[in-house]
Amino acid sequence: MTKSYLWKLGVAGIVEATQSGARSATDIVEAAIERMDQVNPALNAVVMDLSDQARQRAADLDRARARGAALGPLHGVPITIKVNVDQAGWATTNGVTALENLVAASDAPVVRNLQNAGAVVIGRTNTPEFSFRAETDNPLHGRTRNPWGDHISPGGSSGGAGAAVMAGIGALGHGNDIGGSLRFPAAANGAVTVKPGLGRVPAWNPSQSAERGLLAQSMSVQGVLARSAQDLDLAMPALIAPDVRDPFHVPLGYRGATDPPKRVALCKDTPGFTTHPEVLAALEAAADALSDAGYDVEQTAPPLLQETAMAGYRALLGEVKAMMGPDIQTYGSDTLQQIFAEYHEQFSPFEGVELLKMMAQRSHYAREWALFLQEYPLVLCPFMPQPFFTPGRDTEGADGVREVLGSALWSYSMNYVGLPAGCLPTRLAQSEQGPRPINVQIIGQRWREDKIVEAMIAIEARLGTLAPELWAQMDGPDD
Repeated sequence: MTKSYLWKLGVAGIVEATQSGARSATDIVEAAIERMDQVNPALNAVVMDLSDQARQRAADLDRARARGAALGPLHGVPITIKVNVDQAGWATTNGVTALENLVAASDAPVVRNLQNAGAVVIGRTNTPEFSFRAETDNPLHGRTRNPWGDHISPGGSSGGAGAAVMAGIGALGHGNDIGGSLRFPAAANGAVTVKPGLGRVPAWNPSQSAERGLLAQSMSVQGVLARSAQDLDLAMPALIAPDVRDPFHVPLGYRGATDPPKRVALCKDTPGFTTHPEVLAALEAAADALSDAGYDVEQTAPPLLQETAMAGYRALLGEVKAMMGPDIQTYGSDTLQQIFAEYHEQFSPFEGVELLKMMAQRSHYAREWALFLQEYPLVLCPFMPQPFFTPGRDTEGADGVREVLGSALWSYSMNYVGLPAGCLPTRLAQSEQGPRPINVQIIGQRWREDKIVEAMIAIEARLGTLAPELWAQMDGPDD
C-alpha cells in the first residue's frame, strides 16, 4: 500500500500499523493531511487547518514508541474536532463571527481524552451558528458541502465532521448532539455514529463564561462519527474516560457486566408522517441482518414517541430562548433569526412554570421508555421517515422546517430521555439528483452503547459500509 492510500485505513488498521511499527504515526498523519488538502477545498468541512501541529504531534508519538513508552489505544489515529468545543490555542467559534477570537486556554475533556489515547488532531470542523441547525452554514466559515453531491445537505450541527470523515479526512470526527447533531450528519453523509447516553462522555468548555441550562446539561452529549461501527467500538473506551471537570459524568466501563436478551423492537412508523419506501427498505435490510445474526426482531409500536419528542423540543427551545435568546438576537444572522422564528411557530417554547413542569415531566417519559427497553433492549427505527433533505431546506419556511425538524421525532426524543442511540447506513438510494445514503437508528438501554454498537457491527457484517462507494464516486476506481 502506498502512503497516499493510508488515509483509507480505519481505526483498527491504523492502530495495528502504528503500534507494530509497520507504519509510523508520521506516515499515517501525513497521508491524512494530503487527503485533507486534496478534498477539503471543495467541501469546506475543515475550517481550521492544524497540519503543522499534527505533524509535530505525530513525530512526538513516533519518538515515544521508539523509546518504549506505553502506547494509547488510538495511537496515531488522525481525527478532527468540532469548532464548538475548546482546544488549547484555537478559537471556539461555534460558527459565530463575534466569537472568532475566543481562543481556548485549555482542552475540553473530550479533546483531552482523545489526545491522551494517542489521537492526532489534523483540523477543526464546521458547524452552523450556535450549533443549532440540522444544516452546516454560517457567515464566519461558510457552507459545508456533502461529499455525495450538492443535492444533499451535509446535515448539522456536526456537518463538518460528517463530511470530513466520510471524505477520508481523518478516521474519526468529533461532534456533539443535543437534538440529533451527531445523527443528522451521519444520515446525510452515510457515516456511523452513536449518540452516547446522558453522563457517558465528560463534557465542559473551560472558555464558557456561565454554566449551561439544565436541559442543555441533560440533553447535549459528546461523541464521534466514523466510517464503521467497528471504529466506534474501538474509540468509545477512550472517549468515555473520566474527567472530574464534569461533576455529573458517570465513570462506568464501556462494556456492561451482563448481556441483555437479543430482543429488538422494530418500529417503522413516525407519527404524522409517511415512511418513504427507501426508508422501509433500509429498515427491512437491517432487521433481516439482525435476524440472521441471532436477534429476535418483533415489529411493535414505541411508547409516547410524539409526546416525548414534542415535549422535549419545546422545553429545550424554552430554555434556549431564556438563556441564549439575547445572544442569538444580537449576534445571529438574519437567516438564523428567521429559522428560529419558524422553530418557535412550530414548537412553541415552554416558558416559566410550564417549562419547570415539563422539566419534571421528563422523568415520566424516561420511565416509560425504560420499561419498554426492559422488554426490548434494542429498538430499530427510522432516523427520519424520508431520505435526507436538500441544502438549506430549513430556510424554506414552514414546510422546510417541518421536513427537517418536524419529522425528526425519533431523534430529539432520545436526547430528552437521555438514552443512547446509534445511526448507520443500510442502503444507498438512487435518485435523479444522485445517490442518497439511507440510515436507520438503533436505540438501547441506559449505559449500553456497547450493545448498540454490537448490533451495528452485525448489520455491517452483512450490508457493508458506504465509504468505498463514496470514494469511487469522488476519485474514480483504485488503480
